[in-house]
Amino acid sequence: MCRIQTLLTTLLLLTACLAQQSPPRKTSTPYTGDLSIFDSPDRDTKLQINRVMDILAIAPGKNVADIGAGSGWFTTRAARRVTETGTVYAVDINPEAISYINNRVQKENLHNIKPVLSKPDDPLLPANSIDAVLLLKTYHEVANPIALLHNLHASLRKDAKVGIIDRNGNGENHGLAKEIIIRETAEAGYTLLSQYDFVKGDGMDYFLVFTTK
Repeated sequence: MCRIQTLLTTLLLLTACLAQQSPPRKTSTPYTGDLSIFDSPDRDTKLQINRVMDILAIAPGKNVADIGAGSGWFTTRAARRVTETGTVYAVDINPEAISYINNRVQKENLHNIKPVLSKPDDPLLPANSIDAVLLLKTYHEVANPIALLHNLHASLRKDAKVGIIDRNGNGENHGLAKEIIIRETAEAGYTLLSQYDFVKGDGMDYFLVFTTK
């Protein structure tokens, strides 16, 4: 009888856990085209990227992860902000993006950038090493965000901030409702600190900032 009760209790717990998980959602196909399109001359102004870095407390000596780094547009700006005393990890699942960033690092003579060819559900970052993270127009492409965020957790230092800039959408049109992101990050053990709407890259963007519980 005790064994049956234990099994029933286990089944009930599993059912409850499954009920709490987010239902599968649509995602966008990761971009694999011309990476230079991310370097439009007015992007700094539209996204107010310096204000973004201020909010994420990106400063000299800090270690930053740019997840979904693409062309390295944000990577290079963060690298200059943290100076030679800090490090920026340029994380991407696309080998062409990593190659592009490696070439860019050499051309711009930046020595504090470490490109990382990651897995779709794991950024492959060193443990307890990151002070700030930015996913810039990337989250809607992540097929298993809960796993990615869980794997990211071990890399974060105390009081690290995780920023997500995205746009409103249905998941498959290179955008995602911010309510979904807030729900998924909560499931992965993150707390919403603040949200902003000043990042008007295309008029539909938002900026969310999280920390770990």
